[in-house]
Amino acid sequence: MNRNLFLILISGIAVVTGLGLMLSGCQPKADALPPLRIAAAADLKFALDTLLREFREKQGAFPVEVTYGSSGNLRAQIENGAPFDLFLSADMAFPEQLIRVGVGHPETLFPYAVGRLVVWAPKDSPIEVETLHERALLHPSLRKIAIANPEHAPYGQAAVAALKSYGVFKQVEPRFVLGENVAQTAQFIESGAADIGIIALSLAKAPTMEPKGRYWEIPLERFPRMLQGGVMIRSTKHPDQARTVIALLQSAHGREVLQRYGFILPGESSAAEPEP
Repeated sequence: MNRNLFLILISGIAVVTGLGLMLSGCQPKADALPPLRIAAAADLKFALDTLLREFREKQGAFPVEVTYGSSGNLRAQIENGAPFDLFLSADMAFPEQLIRVGVGHPETLFPYAVGRLVVWAPKDSPIEVETLHERALLHPSLRKIAIANPEHAPYGQAAVAALKSYGVFKQVEPRFVLGENVAQTAQFIESGAADIGIIALSLAKAPTMEPKGRYWEIPLERFPRMLQGGVMIRSTKHPDQARTVIALLQSAHGREVLQRYGFILPGESSAAEPEP
């Protein structure tokens, strides 16, 4: 994937990915089915695309469209009637909120992963994030520091909590550049619009970013645990397909793919670097 395509994929505008899946058993032709529409947190971009593509190659196809964005914005869209069938959030609070207002199906609420944060800088940066850790964000050469917008992005909220836990938030806040979601935050750093930033480990480990940067993982105890979860939308006309994707995320293969991209599974401990 070239640089331009990558920038398009993780821009602040919601990204729609057409993918194919198939339920077991007899089904109409895939092109005759309306797509299953998934609203997914931006940190899932590479992991979910990989999982759905691998499943399609093995099982066949029913059409799926995935829109990636900040969980808070996606939650608001769904609550206001956006035609999604399944919501995969970067936290549990937004799916639970959809259930409280009668939009989410309560029996389908499920956790699927725990998110992780890293301080990420381009490979050619003079700032050695691997050794400086949180102090990298205080480097005198820094002009702009990218984080996701904490008003509606769980990764932004976690970044702010981590910075406050280290006592550096007030020092670095004037340099913030806010991404609409954590994927746009990664784009800002990768493109040079910011010098350094705090992003999801799942994006730092993506094949398009891993060769281009260096990172240090922020220990999990420095911010509230980012248990990520999903819920099926009550108005869906594709409950069987939605349940298939839920089962896929919770399957052994789904869990392996999530771990491949740096997610922790619910109930498991972190492999994060210990505190110095």
